[in-house]
Amino acid sequence: MKNIVKTDKAPAAIGPYSQAVMVGDFLYTSGQIGLDPVTGQLVEGGIEAQAERVMENLKAILEAAGMSFENVIKTQVFITNMGDFGKVNEVYGRYFKGNPPARSCVEVSALPRGALIEIELIAHK
Repeated sequence: MKNIVKTDKAPAAIGPYSQAVMVGDFLYTSGQIGLDPVTGQLVEGGIEAQAERVMENLKAILEAAGMSFENVIKTQVFITNMGDFGKVNEVYGRYFKGNPPARSCVEVSALPRGALIEIELIAHK
């Protein structure tokens, strides 16, 4: 049985998908880009600002499911410029201080709304 997880503290879905789905003790999030949940607009300030917003959006979804970054077991990071890898790691590392999850990071040619980064995750309660 799947349960839809939704919060107003993260951007609403911009298509026919859910912010996250809980199946048993596992949470699967949709990819989050740096959209401000209040304005629905992509945040300004480059890769660091977008990465920070993405992580805050994911944090809100985790909290709506009764979890935190401690529950995250896998992330997938998509960036439009592998040259930003170090900047992304700096922001990402502030959210995963100890026992970080498994992760993959790939460069992609484009992301929705011209975003520079998108991250999705799997967490276990």
